[in-house]
Amino acid sequence: QVQLVESGGGLAQAGGSLRLSCTASGRAISTYNMGWFRQAPGSEREFVAAITWSGSGTYYADSVKERFTISRDNAKNTMYLEMNSLKPEDTAVYYCGVVVRYGGFAYSQASRYDNWGQGTQVTVSS
Repeated sequence: QVQLVESGGGLAQAGGSLRLSCTASGRAISTYNMGWFRQAPGSEREFVAAITWSGSGTYYADSVKERFTISRDNAKNTMYLEMNSLKPEDTAVYYCGVVVRYGGFAYSQASRYDNWGQGTQVTVSS
């Protein structure tokens, strides 16, 4: 099983930046697709960004395109989310997930991810 730990959340002003990290343990993540989701109070968990095992494929929700960048360093067993031009509506708990099952990468469906981190809070003030 892969254990995931998110870090880097916090308070930012609108227009500011934050960088989230997701560090894995238990297994190497170099062959697994991964993604970031977020959940605001009273809302369902929503897709933010995803990346294929090699890093060659990246996918984004329309709401974060051109502002967020997903990346990974398999040598460090870590995935990142660089968030720029933050908006108050980006406020949420951010979770990283990993897909360990074989099959197609339904990157935007939370149910297709097998392991999750505990989440990190991101709060953007206006």
